[in-house]
Amino acid sequence: MKSKQAQFIIGIIGVVILVAGIGFVTNKAQGPSKYDGFAQCLATNGAEFYGTFWCPHCQNQKKMFGRAKQYLPYIECSTLDGKSQLPICTEKKIEGYPTWIFKDGSRLTGEIPLPTLAEKTQCALPE
Repeated sequence: MKSKQAQFIIGIIGVVILVAGIGFVTNKAQGPSKYDGFAQCLATNGAEFYGTFWCPHCQNQKKMFGRAKQYLPYIECSTLDGKSQLPICTEKKIEGYPTWIFKDGSRLTGEIPLPTLAEKTQCALPE
């Protein structure tokens, strides 16, 4: 009887260690990304990123930032049905996606390389 209890306790300890290890790895993977500060700086320095959920170039632009895409100054332009443009984008005269508008009023359309975004916003690009 004691042997089965010992095996049960060892099994429980093993499961606890496994769960703790998975939790550690998961939390580490969700920590800060390389581009968090850069994406936040773009927003702070007045850049605006206009796009749509259905635009493959917009998705590629977001992928350049990895997990830091959550900090991008992104403005969705499409209605939920994907057939119309939202008023904010009509007012800004957004005609192509993605479109970046900068503090100085200049615009760039298409997938913009990160060094170009750094130059336009004076944000430091991490190495």
